[in-house]
Formats: sequence, C-alpha cells, structure tokens
Amino acid sequence: MSVLVFADHDNASLGDATLAAVTAAGQLGGDVHVLIAGKGAQGAADAAAKVAGVSKVLLADDVAYEHALAENVAPLIEGLMANYDAVVAPATSRAKNILPRVAAKLDVAQISEAVGIVDASTFERPIYAGNAIATVKSSDAKKVITVRGTAFAKAATSGGSASIENVSGTGDAGVSTFAGAELTKSERPELTSAKIIVSGGRALGSADAFKTVIEPLADKLGAAVGASRAAVDAGYMPNDYQVGQTGKIVAPQLYIAAGISGAIQHLAGMKDSKVIVAINKDEEAPIFQVADYGLVGDLFTLVPEMTSKL
Repeated sequence: MSVLVFADHDNASLGDATLAAVTAAGQLGGDVHVLIAGKGAQGAADAAAKVAGVSKVLLADDVAYEHALAENVAPLIEGLMANYDAVVAPATSRAKNILPRVAAKLDVAQISEAVGIVDASTFERPIYAGNAIATVKSSDAKKVITVRGTAFAKAATSGGSASIENVSGTGDAGVSTFAGAELTKSERPELTSAKIIVSGGRALGSADAFKTVIEPLADKLGAAVGASRAAVDAGYMPNDYQVGQTGKIVAPQLYIAAGISGAIQHLAGMKDSKVIVAINKDEEAPIFQVADYGLVGDLFTLVPEMTSKL
C-alpha cells in the first residue's frame, strides 16, 4: 500500500499537525510520501524529507499553489492519486477545504477527523460532538482521510532521508483568485501546538478584559490564548482563537478555562487536554464535569490572583 500525505505548511516549515498525519499514514502500512504544494516551498520540502517514516517528498512549486486555493490544489492531488491507495491530511482548515473536493472527484466517501487506525480499511472517528466513537469500514478502492492532529503522536522531525521529486499539476484553474488574508500575529505559541492554553469565555464581557485578565496569565505561563465560540461571536477575540468543534481541536498539557460554561461544542475541542482547570462562578457549570481542578468564584478576582502568585 502507498499513502500520500498532503502537508499543511507555510512554505518554510511543516505544521505540527502534518507530523501527526505522517504517523497516521504509517499505521496504514506501506510507503509514505508527502506532498508539498506551494510557492517557494523548498524549505518545507527539505523539512519533510527529514521526517522519520517518510520515503519520498513530492514538491509542487508553482504560483498556482501559493495560497492553497482548493480549486487549484484538488486537481493536483486527484492526478497524483493514480499512484496511491490513500491520501491522508491533518484536519486543518486547509485540508477541510481541499480533500472533500478530491473525494468527490474520485467518487469515494471521505473519512473525516479519524482518531484511530484499526487497519487499512477501518477507522475510528468521533460523532455526537465527541461523545461517542464510531468505527467505520470503507470498501472504496481509494481512501481519502483527514486525521485529528491531537489523536496521533507527532513523527520525529529528524532521522529521515527521503528523496525530493518535483511534480506538476494542471496549474491555475482560473476559477478563483486570492484576494487577501487578515492574520493575527502573536509571539505566543500557536493554539494547536501549545503545551499550555488559557481560554476565556463570554463571561469576560469585552476584548479589554481578555487583555487585562487572560493575557497576563498566559504570558506568565508562556501559554497560548484561546476563546469560546460565544466570546468569538461577541467579537472579544478573532476567529482563529476559537477552541471547539467548530474552531480548533487542542490537547495541551494544561488547559485553563476561565468564564467558560462548557457547551458541548467547546468540550469537544479541548476535553482531551491532560489537565483541565476550570474557573467559573456557577458551580453547576458543565465545564466542572470534565475538569481535573475547579475554582468556583469570580474570575476577575481569581485569575489576577493566580497571575500574581506566579
């Protein structure tokens, strides 16, 4: 069996979720190849070649793939699938946009957000907002799979010596253009790779409260800052800070939830954290059901107090 991993990268380096996808691909058996599609992406290709378990890196370096437009990248993957039994990608926004198109073109059912590989045809994936795990078996000749990066160990970034092969696709399909991106720049760790996360909910009441209450604690801990969907919808924090089923799935060593009640969709995104600390004035809040430690009280008093003692 041969498996193609569609890499999530920034042209210079690989995303951590891609390393988890390499591990998942290895569990399917056979050779693991990594596809780097981008512009000026030699750095990412070099990094992929060093990843343990990777036997070949395919580099599609073209201006058409610079911004990972699905209309351009999906045909590239579809063409390459003639030589592969499965394509695996991390369940990131980029792959969620591209792989369903690949599955449709190949006329197969996509297996989304797999958290376990039973064998080459059988997979485990969460349903009901993560409250149950379904075991699904696919009889499709070609498998199209996205995997949760928090469910698989990250492949080692050294020890590999894969060859790099240049490939080409159909180029620009001419049906979409990249208009621009509004990116949040921060010196704090990225949410999906952070070992510690401090998240705030709607109870904070404003964006200023995030800056004066949540961010000082995060800075003391060297943590990433997250937010509930309610806080994001209220405009307190940008979309890319959202933790939850409709945001980012995280599993840090320590997750501190301040003013978050614990809606099902939020719990689905963080309940695999190793240690969960909940701070909420409502002792009946659902978040306490999954928390390892709970503080019942006013977050505007308790969080600054925690910060002052660090």
